[in-house]
Amino acid sequence: MTPGRTKGMGPYLLILPAVLLLGIFLVLPYLNIVLMSFRVPGQGTPYGVGFTAGNYVKFFTDSFYILQVVNTLWIGLLTTAICLVVGFPVAWQLARADMKFRGLAYGLVLSPLLVGIVIRSYGWTILLGNNGLINRTLLNIGLIERPLPLMYNALGIVIALVHVFLPFMILPIMAAIQGVDPSLHAAARSLGASKTTAFRRIILPLSLPGIQAGCILVFVLSLSAYVTPSLIGGLRVKTMAVTVVDALIDTFQWPFGSALALCLSVTGAIAVVIFARLTRMKWKAS
Repeated sequence: MTPGRTKGMGPYLLILPAVLLLGIFLVLPYLNIVLMSFRVPGQGTPYGVGFTAGNYVKFFTDSFYILQVVNTLWIGLLTTAICLVVGFPVAWQLARADMKFRGLAYGLVLSPLLVGIVIRSYGWTILLGNNGLINRTLLNIGLIERPLPLMYNALGIVIALVHVFLPFMILPIMAAIQGVDPSLHAAARSLGASKTTAFRRIILPLSLPGIQAGCILVFVLSLSAYVTPSLIGGLRVKTMAVTVVDALIDTFQWPFGSALALCLSVTGAIAVVIFARLTRMKWKAS
């Protein structure tokens, strides 16, 4: 091989390790899942002999699974919206905070990530249960006569998911706001714009990349969350992630579980693409 040809292949050789890693640990597992989703269900075994599209037919013809997808999307959207509303002011304060207090603020935002998600979810069961801290306090001070239904429903799942994924919303928005020159806001105010107008016309459009990244992160993580919905929702509220794990582990239906997982992934990907396109159009328009 000539030196010139070797030099021309240099960039490809540099990316070869990354391509191999992605191929082995991302592409091959996904191909295996796709292949498994078309296998025939087994009798006492993970899968049988041959291939079929019956797993997808079962999913699309059973309203139970369709409603689960809708419920999972609704929980993901609600969690993302609450994280955005709560996280944006926090991100703004962090981005504009004095350097002296910024380190402490970072620590407070990131501190939930230092605790395992299982422990955090169990902590919420102690807080939200019928005999939990919140209900017991409200009963003792006479504000309620019976415990509030804070667990084993979508409300409890959303509350816990917001706590778990809020840092993933705050950090991208904070990074985007830090890239906005503060003099732009001051210039808008000096030209007569109100605080609301300056925020809507200057800060919000320039922070859209961070908002987009944070919303996509939280939404995707909420769709795939398993521990928190299974502990907080119990048997009354089942998301698609919980159903997929049940199909794979409890009932040993690997082909059907793989089909459910792929349907959830495709649905989430479609939602993310639609959101990304809408926000990109809004960003260009502004």
